[in-house]
Amino acid sequence: MSNIGFIGAGNMGTAIMKGISTSSLSNEINLFAFDPCTEKVEALSQYKISACASEKEIMDKCNFVFLAVKPQIIEGVLETIAAYTKKDTVIISIAAGISDEFIAKKTISDAKVILVMPNTPLLLGEGASALSRNERVTDEEFEIVLNIFKICGKAVVIPKDKMKEIIAINGSSPAFIYLFAKGFIDYAASVGIDKAAAEELFTQSLIGSAKMITDSGNTIDELIKMVSSPGGTTLAGLDRLYEGKLTDVVMNCCESCTKRAYELSK
Repeated sequence: MSNIGFIGAGNMGTAIMKGISTSSLSNEINLFAFDPCTEKVEALSQYKISACASEKEIMDKCNFVFLAVKPQIIEGVLETIAAYTKKDTVIISIAAGISDEFIAKKTISDAKVILVMPNTPLLLGEGASALSRNERVTDEEFEIVLNIFKICGKAVVIPKDKMKEIIAINGSSPAFIYLFAKGFIDYAASVGIDKAAAEELFTQSLIGSAKMITDSGNTIDELIKMVSSPGGTTLAGLDRLYEGKLTDVVMNCCESCTKRAYELSK
């Protein structure tokens, strides 16, 4: 059995813990959690997650420790756990922009670190998570953490020097997609279409379009052509998107997201 602890029981930490506890992994893992807000941890008792009174208790009991906290407070958390970090402790950080070098600097020089960029659809078991590790993490240790994120959705391993660039692709992209969706649903309202009907049709179009990308065997350019009859309605709309340089706007959006990740980086 692996003892896995969480420092932080916010939305993302809670989603990961629930994912573990409701999966087949629950037979292989003991879960522990600490959060300054004790009510958050107490609410997890139904998922057989044991509450801990401090960061020290988590570090003493667990060989895998998730730092499910915001980038702005992670430095203080690392300073708190430094004295209790052992050579065989695997630290998993989901904080944007935080490097394995920074974690090692603040804890122990030979710290085992796994970096993860998840996203909020993980709350529904539909997450998209990017993972990387430093050289001290063994294949067996990494496989345990990778499997946790696979049961919460999709998980992909990338080089650790791309963990900031990937944020725009999966970590922040749900917000960008929601804003895109808002434009279509607001248009529906402006022409008198029921909001619920518009949401149902457009969200299913998002789901179906994603499946066409993953399952149809066609490239994105080919898929666009499949919808675009010469002289038809789709091309009339696409012309406006091209005029507005939509792909350039998306590129600028991603670049700004990455720039901010580097500003937050430690």
